[in-house]
Amino acid sequence: MDVINLKKLVQFSEDKGLLDTMEKRRRVKKDLLKTRCFNLVLVCLERGQEIPPRPEPYGVCFYIVEGSGTFTVGDEKADLSVGEMVFAPANVSRGIRCKERMVVLGIQEPPLGGLRRCNGSGPHKLRG
Repeated sequence: MDVINLKKLVQFSEDKGLLDTMEKRRRVKKDLLKTRCFNLVLVCLERGQEIPPRPEPYGVCFYIVEGSGTFTVGDEKADLSVGEMVFAPANVSRGIRCKERMVVLGIQEPPLGGLRRCNGSGPHKLRG
């Protein structure tokens, strides 16, 4: 069994403000685990850093491990902090603006039309 210690994997980028290139976003995002059913990524942002809204071909659930920020999903915005999460469906614009040094766990589904879909892959709803 592999155990992943998120605290040991946290690494922040010195880039300031808008992370508007793929290279800048790679510095704040770390792949933790890839399976045929989901991918886990760790996103580490400093206060003021922002991943601008853009659509992606996969759905993702963002879980806030540390800090706080404003999340954009489609036309909606929400301020989230430790212990909260939000889901962004595939092909819907999503972005993050960090308000307080933040660590986010992203649970991504495989891109649509990409990897084989897992059993029970109907509509995704968060309970709560």
